[in-house]
Amino acid sequence: MELENQTGVIQFFLLGLSEDPELQPILFGLFLLMYLVTVFGNLLIILVIVSDSHLHTPMYFFLSNLSFTDICFSTTTVPKMLVNLQRQNKAISYTGCITQLSFILLFAGMENFLLAAMAYDRYVAICTPLHYAAIMKFHLCFLMTLFSLCLSIMDALLHGLMILQLSFCTHLEIPHFFCELDQVIKLACSDTLINNILVYAVTSALGGVPLLGIIFSYFKIMSSILRMPSPGGRYKAFSTCGSHLSVVSLFYGTAFGVYISSAFKESYRETSVASLMYAVLTPMLNPFIYSLRNRDIKKGLRKLFSKVTYL
Repeated sequence: MELENQTGVIQFFLLGLSEDPELQPILFGLFLLMYLVTVFGNLLIILVIVSDSHLHTPMYFFLSNLSFTDICFSTTTVPKMLVNLQRQNKAISYTGCITQLSFILLFAGMENFLLAAMAYDRYVAICTPLHYAAIMKFHLCFLMTLFSLCLSIMDALLHGLMILQLSFCTHLEIPHFFCELDQVIKLACSDTLINNILVYAVTSALGGVPLLGIIFSYFKIMSSILRMPSPGGRYKAFSTCGSHLSVVSLFYGTAFGVYISSAFKESYRETSVASLMYAVLTPMLNPFIYSLRNRDIKKGLRKLFSKVTYL
């Protein structure tokens, strides 16, 4: 099979969820609505946190960054999908695919690290409450976020540059609605051993370490909560973690679902549905989880709406 020059005209084809032309307008409307809800909901969370001085704490600093990351994550994937649905064209250019892939890695990495930082914040608040103010200072929160951003950028650049070293053949069909790293590597005609080793090594390090940190934090949190003598105190302590636990479960559950479905499912539509949960549904649901389960966010929303009504 003749190899195509990477600098030439190469197009990938995003198979998406369905090839039925009659379903394209319905899918377009559905994903447009989901995207608008994602952007509006996360922007609202950011606006509430910025406008309410009572929410200028480490926990909500990380939450505002998480909401911004969710907006960027969704913007990386959904608009291109909407354009393809509107034009009924599944093509994405080689440059566009590599760029999209890199930004997906960047924002997925940021979400991963921010969830770990939020778990550490809850660990300090519940396990060492007397030292919370001394430990969780603004400069530490800023450095943690900056460090997360730098690691995510390095991860995205590393995988992006390694993809540029590959050669691709014909039939470049990706069983997703966006360019996913593992699927792009599978389409290469050249040797992908180094790429695969890199994917497993970096994913294990940059994905596994934060996840282990989250698990360890909540193990210590649960131990501290169970030692509290008052049922009311236990409930109050656990309620501050409920929203974060829900977001962590949703993020990691859908992410694992993508890779499990890719490994064991033959149908590309089932794989596409799994990736849809990970890249579109999770960013949309995060602001609802925090606004419905968090009293401080509810109060902030009421204050914001009252100010808008007054104006």
